[in-house]
Amino acid sequence: MGVPQEKLFAELKNYQQEMGYTNNNYISSIDVTMNNISKFYENTNIFITGATGFLGKALVEKLLRSCDGLDTVFLLIRPKRGMSIEQRMKELFENPVFNRIREKNPSAFEKVKAVSGDVSLPNLGISDSDRTHLTDNINIVFHSAATVKFNEDLKNAIILNTLGTKRVIQFCKEMKRLKSFVHVSTAFSNPDKETIEETVYKPPCDPDGIINCIDMLPQEVLDVLSRKLLDVLDACQMPNGKHPNTYTFTKAMAEYIVLENSEVIPSAVVRPSIITAAWKEPYPGWVDNVSGITGIFMECGRGTIKTIICDETCRMDLIPVDIVVNSIITAAWHTVANRSNTMRVYNCTSGCTNPVSWKEFGALTQMHSLQYPSKYVTWYPGFTYRTNRVVHAIYATLYHTLPSALLDLYLCCTGQKPMMLKISRKFYNALNAGSFFSTHQWDFKTSTMYELVEAVKSSEDGASFDVDLRESNGFRWEQYVRDFIIGVRRYVLKDDLSSLPQAKVKLNR
Repeated sequence: MGVPQEKLFAELKNYQQEMGYTNNNYISSIDVTMNNISKFYENTNIFITGATGFLGKALVEKLLRSCDGLDTVFLLIRPKRGMSIEQRMKELFENPVFNRIREKNPSAFEKVKAVSGDVSLPNLGISDSDRTHLTDNINIVFHSAATVKFNEDLKNAIILNTLGTKRVIQFCKEMKRLKSFVHVSTAFSNPDKETIEETVYKPPCDPDGIINCIDMLPQEVLDVLSRKLLDVLDACQMPNGKHPNTYTFTKAMAEYIVLENSEVIPSAVVRPSIITAAWKEPYPGWVDNVSGITGIFMECGRGTIKTIICDETCRMDLIPVDIVVNSIITAAWHTVANRSNTMRVYNCTSGCTNPVSWKEFGALTQMHSLQYPSKYVTWYPGFTYRTNRVVHAIYATLYHTLPSALLDLYLCCTGQKPMMLKISRKFYNALNAGSFFSTHQWDFKTSTMYELVEAVKSSEDGASFDVDLRESNGFRWEQYVRDFIIGVRRYVLKDDLSSLPQAKVKLNR
């Protein structure tokens, strides 16, 4: 049931006065229907950081496809690899994730505008003319730009994840029509705690102090500081109060910056766990990168990974990208339609909602890798979990390093460029970097996330923005892993199912 607009305006005005909004960021008009998510986005202007990443692509696609009444989507894009922002946006829209829009409503792309900028630069690197236009018109901000590299050096991680967030917040404070700001964090921002509530915890260091340090200290001092701050020894021996890498550390500080400014900016934090292929939208199994667990998953299917550091009894915590996207979109609506005295944090996770162990997931991966092998299969798929790092290193040498070296020798002898050893090392490092998360488990509390689930279900168009991953809502891990395998095959390896008979012959041989 919709809320009368006059009443809503009066409520918002009182709320803004109570919260201390200034004339510069006063919400002068808002056309939200409390019970309809897509109508909330009608005539809105949206600003997105991180749009060229895996999650960002899916977010832009969903907004264009399901919120067709929106006005304009502005994407903060930086020139890269000699490509202009226009070229990068053109490349972005060539991704298969946009096929449904390309086929049914190609005019939707006209709503997307590229803004030259970079979160690592002062004032986000945005020109004065663009900045003025954006501050006068933006209604909703989605901030997902970040480096997700676990081994990123401390300075870069702070600049991109922490200082970048601070700069986006400062930009939001200038926006005159801002309705909602959603910050995309990570469920692992507090890895030292076994139980993670939906609240922002005080980080181990003051964000402003750390930001000031990176500007003044030389790199060699920062390297020492990084080791002292994170205590990056054996991840399995990580003492309480420490972070296993710069990623979790800098994301924790970024959350705190958002919290500190939430009384001025209507904010929400969405904390996804490990983001993986789509469950349903835009296509089951859609994925477009090999970073993190997706790359490991792919190589397990190809048979090139034989040993993984993992405690198979632990719960794993994956979350499909479309669930994360819908959570981000509906969190912005929820922040306005169901206001709260405190900033909401949404633990967007699966471990306590629809749990699966590493052992169960591994068995499903093995089964479907044999049912849907790729023509690029190298060895017969099969891998073993182990927690003993010495044994893992021995197996990795025998089954990863030596075969790769022999293949590189063959490539050299046939006049081709050797690359297998380099690839093997890349995935070996990825396995080690992720080993902390595969040997621990967390109890993510999800009461606020359940509030969102119920609010979305009770909305008029909630079926179009599904955020419920429970088995009672139809999510099955066996089906999902199957679609994940096929999705990696189709979208990453560019190997459609027409090659399946050939691949099975190769597998059997």
